[in-house]
Amino acid sequence: MPRFSIIVPSHGVAGRLSQALDSVLGQSFGDFELIPVCDAPGSPAADVAAGYAERDCRVAPVHAPPAAGLAGARNAGLRAALGDWLLFLDGDDVLVPGALAALDARLRETGDVDVLYFEHERTPWWTGEPSNPAALLLARAPGGVFAPREAAGLTGVQLPAWSAAYRRVFLLDQELAFPDGHFTDVGFGGLVVLCAERMAVLRQVVVRHLLRRQGNRLNLPGEHHFELLDQVELVLARAAGHGLSARRLGPLFEQLFAAVLKTAAHPRRLPGRRRAFFRRASGLYRRYRPAGFRAPGGSVGVQHRLLARGAYAAFRALRGANQAAVKVTSSVPRPRGLRTRLRYRVQLRRRLDQNLAVYCAYWGRGYTCNPAAIHAKARELAPHLRAVFLVEPDAVDSVPSDVEYAVIGSPKYWDVLARAKYLVNNANFADAVVKRRGSVHLSTQHGTPLKKMGADQATYPVVAAATGSFARLLARVDRWDYNLTSNRHSTQMWESAYPAAHETLEYGYPRNDAYYTSTAADVARVRRELGVPEGKKALLYAPTHRDHATGFETGLDLDALCEEIGDEYVVLLRAHYFYDRGGARGGGRVIDVTGHRSSEDVCLAADALITDYSSIMFDYANLDRPIVVYADDWEVYRELRGVYFDLMEEPPGRVARTPGELAAVFRDGSWADEEAGALRAAFRERFCQFDDGQAAERVVRRVLLGEPPEAIPPVIPLAERIPAPAAATLVRN
Repeated sequence: MPRFSIIVPSHGVAGRLSQALDSVLGQSFGDFELIPVCDAPGSPAADVAAGYAERDCRVAPVHAPPAAGLAGARNAGLRAALGDWLLFLDGDDVLVPGALAALDARLRETGDVDVLYFEHERTPWWTGEPSNPAALLLARAPGGVFAPREAAGLTGVQLPAWSAAYRRVFLLDQELAFPDGHFTDVGFGGLVVLCAERMAVLRQVVVRHLLRRQGNRLNLPGEHHFELLDQVELVLARAAGHGLSARRLGPLFEQLFAAVLKTAAHPRRLPGRRRAFFRRASGLYRRYRPAGFRAPGGSVGVQHRLLARGAYAAFRALRGANQAAVKVTSSVPRPRGLRTRLRYRVQLRRRLDQNLAVYCAYWGRGYTCNPAAIHAKARELAPHLRAVFLVEPDAVDSVPSDVEYAVIGSPKYWDVLARAKYLVNNANFADAVVKRRGSVHLSTQHGTPLKKMGADQATYPVVAAATGSFARLLARVDRWDYNLTSNRHSTQMWESAYPAAHETLEYGYPRNDAYYTSTAADVARVRRELGVPEGKKALLYAPTHRDHATGFETGLDLDALCEEIGDEYVVLLRAHYFYDRGGARGGGRVIDVTGHRSSEDVCLAADALITDYSSIMFDYANLDRPIVVYADDWEVYRELRGVYFDLMEEPPGRVARTPGELAAVFRDGSWADEEAGALRAAFRERFCQFDDGQAAERVVRRVLLGEPPEAIPPVIPLAERIPAPAAATLVRN
């Protein structure tokens, strides 16, 4: 039987779950079991937990449906636990180093207490000093083992469940479990202290609580705030049944109603329902107020008296809740130019056009990528929508003749942005764009992240300097309603890179549909358009951007490479989109295709891919064709740019570190041998999860047509997908 059972609910924290589990498994004290509580098998968090369970026998995942909430998840873990002591850790929190050793030592001193409270540290997600709100509360408790009556102020309702260790037999004997609903910590914490006989404290930080950028979910507006009153009533009714002394009941009552008054006074937590909340709270106050209870002094005491009388109008006036809300347009950046600002403000006052969708890709570089693929599918499935594509002046020619467009910065541009119901972008709209109530913003992304992105770039000075203000970046991210991913890795990394309240859609990348819907005729057509000679194998060379470089340099002598590997090959050069070099140009055995509008077409034409760290490798893997990684500066790139995983340890195929090694893998055929195929298969399993040829349809149905998640076509299993065939010149192994 383990000393500790650490229960970790993980719904909605897949991107941060690993750090929580690592903090437990890295403890110097190893006598524990770790119980991640996940959604159904196959969910993002369940996949993470399953990976840990395969590597460490102390990890024993269990499952609880999301509908059961936090209380259901913790209770599921409690039922499965075998340890002497139970700890509850949120999936985005961590145990500090040495935490379990400190708890074990303290419990050996105290013996079998029912509950041991300890300190915790609340750490801001970005900047600011950590706080330790439990320290002052626990400082007032006796130093040894004590009965609850000896520390009347320690009622349990002010501390979260993850700020204590609970003796498992005590919880079982008292039939204690987390009450259903929101604010379950309040109910559970109060019931524990009511039932406990022996308590102790550890004046040491054990848990580091990582505050979310988007704040505590409990603080969001909604009917769930009434459940706080359910928890208050549960605890006070049980206290009445225990015949609690006035000395203990007074602090419990005051602490519970401090939380109630905070909610009642908040103007945005209960839109349209504050009076009903206040009325019910007033009834509870009068019913359970202890005899001889004296309200605190000052403004808080006035609030107590108003609540006792049910004087809602006076309470509302006291809190200043009748002040007019500041209009959102006054707090956001504005378009440049007085005339443009006035026009945009006028358009913002008009009703949203429910049938208008605006698309943009790569900051207006053209009609391309995921937004273009979604637009094309929307014309088929949602023909009632008017679509406008936003482009820079020099990208107008990239827009098909039958597609409506607006030039970025023009009056039409601001008009459609102000009134569109749907806004689709693979990057971000300008800072000055206002997120209107009722509008739907979809971020499609434009690749799977190997390199660090978003807020994760902050610790890498070179890229952080180029990124600019992270506050402005995250303000743009806050406009998203949906964020698209093509694999579970991306789901987890985007959670960290772009912390916000949007919904993740694991639907695949619409641009990658082409890799499953294109035919042999399409491949042949594209090769002719790009100038690939018949009978030649086409190698696509697509290096990524270097943040520390000032311009595009291939880093590889392509002409020399062609000489080394023989006449049967030609190279298609595609620079990063930062370095658009015009249309496809032939000449010799190196064909510059950087300016070709569609990277999907270029990939279809290629018999193999050579890249360094570009995200194109994740897309190209859908074609199940050979990939060679040319990593001549991996250590420099990794240190300056930051990466999410070690590509050298998990490559999609052969790896070459020098020009000579690169030429050799083509001369000896190892670029397409059995070992290269095995590496590619593992890579595809991890990174081609949701790309199956139907991503655009899923997005259109869910976002633009509003169909429920259960009506969306499921992802076709990888083994059943048939990618577009390679050119006949490729000899498969």
